[in-house]
Amino acid sequence: MKYERAKTYLSQRGQSHLLEYYDELTEDERGLLLNDIENLNFSVIKNINKQDAKKKTKLRPVPTATLHDIARRRMQYEAVGYKMLEEKKVGAVLLAGGQGSRLGFDKPKGMFNIGETRILSIFEQQMNNIKEVTDKTGRYFPLFIMTSFKNNEDTVKFFKDNDYFGYPSDRVHFYIQDTEPACDFEGKIFLDEKYRVSQSPNGNGGWYSSLINGGLNRIIEREGIEWLNVYGVDNVLQRICDPAFIGATVLSRCNCSAKVVSKICPEEKVGVLCEENGKPTIVEYYEMPPELAKKREKNGELTFRYGVTLNYLFNVNALNATLFGKLPYHLAKKAIPHIENGVKVTPEEPNGYKFETLVVDMVKLMGSCLAYEVERDNEFAPVKNMTGADSVDTARALLKKNGVML
Repeated sequence: MKYERAKTYLSQRGQSHLLEYYDELTEDERGLLLNDIENLNFSVIKNINKQDAKKKTKLRPVPTATLHDIARRRMQYEAVGYKMLEEKKVGAVLLAGGQGSRLGFDKPKGMFNIGETRILSIFEQQMNNIKEVTDKTGRYFPLFIMTSFKNNEDTVKFFKDNDYFGYPSDRVHFYIQDTEPACDFEGKIFLDEKYRVSQSPNGNGGWYSSLINGGLNRIIEREGIEWLNVYGVDNVLQRICDPAFIGATVLSRCNCSAKVVSKICPEEKVGVLCEENGKPTIVEYYEMPPELAKKREKNGELTFRYGVTLNYLFNVNALNATLFGKLPYHLAKKAIPHIENGVKVTPEEPNGYKFETLVVDMVKLMGSCLAYEVERDNEFAPVKNMTGADSVDTARALLKKNGVML
């Protein structure tokens, strides 16, 4: 994009301030800025005037493969799951775009050392979990790793330096998550530098569209992959491409499934998998009406008790129907560093919006979802905080309980 075109283009959209420092820039910097402007998705700004629907109606418990059901049918589920893996019908997607800032760590979260007497990164522990499946099947499924523009270089280098933790390098595929512009509360897009527009990852719901935009769908199509197991980097006890999970999902004829744990109390901060007006939905803990969160069955169990663990299995054909703008944007109020009066400022309070799509909305678009219950102590050890709940300490304790040497 040339300068004059950019000037007109921005003027029509009320964003002329993005060229405020153009005369001060080098030729290379001008090129970077004009490229940013040309590729911006200005349409997201209109979402400022929209309100996210918070009211939930006609919530019901979701159909669930309980621990008891799974134990009773495990052999059947595993037989189907192993067959799918052996026929190369399943791939995995690791959402690894986050930084470890809440852990006091300025690198990708997956690089954080969860070990005590030895180095054991979160990435390595999750790859060890994958090895439990590949050792039995003798086949390596494609592993797609979504990074961010900020942590991609570090992540790719870390995997290379560690020889991909014993996984075949040609089965590991990195891609960078798409971004959206960040703006103030009036919709004016920020400059991150005088020559770069402020942009941020488009939320965990952007994992599939980003994969498509990165051209990795060619691998999915070439190999005939029918299911993708999507999981987050937070949980060091993730079981990836779990054969029983795959088998139960396929036999259920649902378009997706989610690994869930029984909540320890009504107030636990996890999204709850429910049915809303006959469709699957995930109600965040802060959206769940208190009276429903506390509601119990006759046996004392919470009625809405199944919290998601960010481990999903999606049917690829159904996923394709979620593309082309069908996912809503959510506005996240954030403290966004930006250029102001020619200098970089870092506000202490939220000063604008980032635009995010969420994987929970993908579940709703699937039309059907199986809740697959897992043992909390065996599969749910999120590392979100340095201390306290869902922390490094609690994750280490659960790793030890599961026989992992730290």
